[in-house]
Amino acid sequence: MSEYYKFFQNKKCEYFPCHKGVPEEDFNCLFCYCPLYTMGESCGGNFEILENGIKSCMNCGFPHHRNNYEKINGRFQEIAAVMATPKKEDTSHETKAKA
Repeated sequence: MSEYYKFFQNKKCEYFPCHKGVPEEDFNCLFCYCPLYTMGESCGGNFEILENGIKSCMNCGFPHHRNNYEKINGRFQEIAAVMATPKKEDTSHETKAKA
């Protein structure tokens, strides 16, 4: 049985390879936008939180390693749970309007 669905590579992409540290022949573009990003600090990747509070994944190649398909796919229940959790309503605009 083939497993081609687990690996995709777009060498014509102007950003290929977008992360360093993954051998080109194993660089998987399938998870170009990492589904684990939404997991915040529990994503398991090599991320950093910038001074402005933004999560940076510049030094993370986890979703781009050929052999990590099952690891990412195995966390979809966790991702779905995070996405289903209601977010606190942003009321910062109300505070600013009253000032």
